[in-house]
Amino acid sequence: MRLFIFLSLLVISCNSKEDKDKYNQVIYRAVNNKDTAVLDIHMNDKRFYGQYEISRYGYGKDSGDVRGDLKGDTLRGDYHYISFGGSWKRVPLALLKKDNKLYLGKGVIGTYFNLPCFVPEVPIEYNNAEFIFERIEE
Repeated sequence: MRLFIFLSLLVISCNSKEDKDKYNQVIYRAVNNKDTAVLDIHMNDKRFYGQYEISRYGYGKDSGDVRGDLKGDTLRGDYHYISFGGSWKRVPLALLKKDNKLYLGKGVIGTYFNLPCFVPEVPIEYNNAEFIFERIEE
């Protein structure tokens, strides 16, 4: 019985989620002509999550959640949002950390197990990014 309890506690502790206190919160903003995007993310050395909002001038606003992995200078994950028209969408997200800024990547989107993702055979383009995010100092 003691062995069962010990093994149960060991499995639970190994499978517990990462401690949210070890994440650093950073808020970024980007402006492209009259469009504005705000990215409020929590990052550690492996993962990120947070909120992303895009206000498109004269059109409306997309807002939702971002989450993913951090590998070197690249954040790769997805953006699950509700569009201005009212429907939920999910798109892949890639951000390059460079010079204390985040560059929004563009790539060819395909599906894998019915989830959108960037096609691995085509490199993600960070030059001429729609949004270049700069950190907002509080």
